[in-house]
Amino acid sequence: MKKYLPLILVGCGVLVLTIVGIIIFKAMKGNVSPAQEEEIIPELPQSQWPAVFLIPTNNPSVNGSDGHWLDFKVQKINVPKAVSMDYLLVYSTSDGGQQGVPGTIKLTGRDVERKLLLGSESSGKFRYDAGVENGTMTITFRNGNGKSVGKLSTDFHLQSETTALTSVDGKFTYTLDKITKGVFFVTMPTFVQPDSSMYTTWSNGYGVFASDGKPHSGK
Repeated sequence: MKKYLPLILVGCGVLVLTIVGIIIFKAMKGNVSPAQEEEIIPELPQSQWPAVFLIPTNNPSVNGSDGHWLDFKVQKINVPKAVSMDYLLVYSTSDGGQQGVPGTIKLTGRDVERKLLLGSESSGKFRYDAGVENGTMTITFRNGNGKSVGKLSTDFHLQSETTALTSVDGKFTYTLDKITKGVFFVTMPTFVQPDSSMYTTWSNGYGVFASDGKPHSGK
């Protein structure tokens, strides 16, 4: 018996380690957060696409705020069982950094709107991020249980003092007949066509949006 005692002890040790490993694995698996489980979010099918766009704007009560705000709009929402929509605006600044503007909107109709600041606000004072030209807007729809049911992402290009208005991917260009001083433009894919009163021009899924809301001829 003494001859086999070392083997028995080794076998018991292996068994104990195996059991402990299984317990730890199950515990770690059980601690996976809902966010981790939802890490892979499906893209919305084309039949459920809304119109997603950003209009450059300002804060009427603050001088020099032109082009430092974006009017975020989503129209024609048609996502079954969706009761809320998360959004995340991410943009690059002139110093090479990135900033984000997150939020959640409860869905009570087919259209939603939020005014987003490209900067920060404290005690009624605003600080604007410099050199904002490119960014991404991502929207995620959720059901009553908070589970994501689909998402979409689109890139935007903010410009002024130029005639060549271009999309980030380079697939769309709208050339203005002349430069309009003090007017900002956003060019971006919108998925489906927004209401015609919203855009300067719209073609093949891309739209151009002006801060003054007026027509701007071009081609």
